[in-house]
Amino acid sequence: MEFLLGNPYTTPVGHCIERATDGSLQSEDWTLNMEICDIINETEDGPKDAIRAMKKRLNGNRNYREVMLALTVLETCVKNCGHRFHALVTSRDFVDGVLVKIISPKNNPPTIVQDKVLALIQAWADAFRSSPDLTGVVQIYEELKRKGIEFPTSELETLSPIHTPQRSATAPEGDSTLHKYSSTTQPTQHSVPPVYTTPQVPNIHASGAINPTPEQISRLRSELDIVRGNTKVMSEMLTEMVPGQEDASDYELLQELNRTCRAMQQRIVELISCVSNEAVTEELLHVNDDLNNIFLRYDRLENAGKNMLCKSRCKLDFGCTGSHVPSLYVKTCQLFTRCTCLIKWKPNKDTWNWFHDKK
Repeated sequence: MEFLLGNPYTTPVGHCIERATDGSLQSEDWTLNMEICDIINETEDGPKDAIRAMKKRLNGNRNYREVMLALTVLETCVKNCGHRFHALVTSRDFVDGVLVKIISPKNNPPTIVQDKVLALIQAWADAFRSSPDLTGVVQIYEELKRKGIEFPTSELETLSPIHTPQRSATAPEGDSTLHKYSSTTQPTQHSVPPVYTTPQVPNIHASGAINPTPEQISRLRSELDIVRGNTKVMSEMLTEMVPGQEDASDYELLQELNRTCRAMQQRIVELISCVSNEAVTEELLHVNDDLNNIFLRYDRLENAGKNMLCKSRCKLDFGCTGSHVPSLYVKTCQLFTRCTCLIKWKPNKDTWNWFHDKK
C-alpha cells in the first residue's frame, strides 16, 4: 500500500507526526502536537494523512517510547480535532487493526503501554457512544469487555475526551466565520500543553456517587464556562441565520457546535446523576436547561430548512405549490425529508391520472 500511496511521512502532517513521535525526544513536543491538530483541522487531506502516519508509527513498532509518544499525539488530536478525524480514528479498522494489535499477547508490550491503549479505547467509547457514525470503537470496547479484558479505573480528572471546535491562531485571515464568532474558543496556546475544553466526566458505573473536591469543582466550573460560551455562540448564530440562506461556513460551524454541545450535555446529565454536591448539581441543571433551549432553536432552524427544501422540490417536480401539490407526493416527501409541511388536499380522479403520468 505504501508503494502505491507513498511514504506517509512525506505529507505535511505526516512529517510533523514523524518528528513528534521520534524516540529521541526527551518529552512531548506540545507545540508540534498542536501544529498537527491545526493541519488536520485546516486541510482537506489532513485527517486521512494523519491516520496513515499514525498507522506507520504504531504498526509492529517495538520501540515503546515512540509508541507512547504516538499515543499521546493521537489522544491530543482526538481532543482537539473534529468529526472528520473522529470518524477515522474510531473506526473498527483503526481501533481493532492498529490499537488492539499493540496490546496483543504476542507483542507483550509494557504495562504502561497496555494501560494507555485501553484507557484511550475506554474514553472514546464513552465519549462517542451517542454518535451513530462513531460507534466502531464502542463495539470493540464491548467485545474486549466480554473477553474479560480489564480496563483502567476512570477518574474525574482524566476521562472522556470530547472535541470542542478550535480555531487556531494561525487560521487564514480571510476566515470570516472566525472573525464573526471569535468568542467560540480561545486561541490555541502552542507554548504549553493544551487545555482540553471539555467537561471531564467520570465513569458512573465504576465510580458511583462523587463528592468533588474544591479543586475539582473549580475545574468543572471553568469547563462549564466553556459550555456556556459555546451555547452563547450558537444562540448568536441562530439569531442571525435565515433558513435557506445560511452561509456555508457559518452553517458548518453551527453543526459542529451542535454536535459538540450534545456530547457535552450527555456528560453533564451523567454528572447530575452522580455528583452529591447540591450547589454543583444546581449549576449543572441550569447549564442543561440552557442546552435544551438552544437545541430546540437549532431543531426549529433545521425543520424550517427542510420545509423550504420540500416546497422547492414540490415546485420543481410539479410546477405547483402549496395546496396544489398531490398528496401522495407530499407523503413521500415527508417520509424522506422529515418535512413538517402540512398540505391538506386530496386529488380528484383527473389529477390522480395526471400524477401517474408525471411518474
